[in-house]
Amino acid sequence: MGADAVAARAALVREIEASGAFAADPRWREAFTAVPRHLFVPYYYVATVAGYERRWGENPDPVARERWLRGAYEDTPLATRLRDGELVSSSSQPSLMALMLAELRVEDGHRVLEIGAGTGYNAALLAHRLGDDRVTTVDLDPEITESARRHLDAAGYHPVVVTGDGARGVPERAPFDRVIATCQLGAVPRAWIAQCRPGARVLVPLATGLIALTVRDAGHAEGTFLATAAYFVPLRGQGRTDPGPVALGGVPRPARDDDLFRFLVTLTRGALEPPEAYALWRREGMPGRSRYGITVEGDRAWAWLDDPAGPYAWPLPEGRP
Repeated sequence: MGADAVAARAALVREIEASGAFAADPRWREAFTAVPRHLFVPYYYVATVAGYERRWGENPDPVARERWLRGAYEDTPLATRLRDGELVSSSSQPSLMALMLAELRVEDGHRVLEIGAGTGYNAALLAHRLGDDRVTTVDLDPEITESARRHLDAAGYHPVVVTGDGARGVPERAPFDRVIATCQLGAVPRAWIAQCRPGARVLVPLATGLIALTVRDAGHAEGTFLATAAYFVPLRGQGRTDPGPVALGGVPRPARDDDLFRFLVTLTRGALEPPEAYALWRREGMPGRSRYGITVEGDRAWAWLDDPAGPYAWPLPEGRP
């Protein structure tokens, strides 16, 4: 399996590179080349018409084992944990992971907090780049953190894995230079900003997009959305149950007009009625995600179009999702 895994991993890296995901920081190519994804997904579930098919690396059938290995290195999200038929954990689409890591803009010596341990694969990529002691990953579910530790140990990485409420951050490991979340949020928790150094970058999925905030101080952060769409399992493993990439941590088909309109509706939920949102969206030239931003200031947070002090601004929920 060793040679097959190396070849499959090299093919995945070429596919990620062709997608442009490494463009913001090509140094992540080496991490994806080195870290063996299959060790982080010893089994996973594939949606079928009858439910889910479990694929696992210890299957006595060599054909089934080959199918498992091939699937582990496809550029697709993988369902890794189900509970009562509901998806609670996944391994995100590698090209989306690469894009997010590149957009995190880490530098040597940075300390990173990851919200949502998942399989441990993302933490391993961070640890490969920065060193074990620079990476902290947190998840509420002790089963998830325990399996992440096992996977990380098998791959030879030992970042700090914490079982706890990710919305509270990990204050004992602060301050952080970067925060990255691999779960969908309804708001940006103030605890994350408070645990960051000035100038830190916070990259999180929100409203079917990815917001990149720059922290000014413990009570203030501001930034704009990336152009790409992104869909993840919600924080604390609750929410959507469908088996598609929307739930698993992936990128859908290229953005269509209706997708961009739905982004505005989701972002401004409760502040704009859909007809009002549609009229604004058409009037402003059907703006894409990158024209929107978020400001967090003390106990206030708001989303905006084009300018945080402009005419289009909408209040966001309090900082706890």
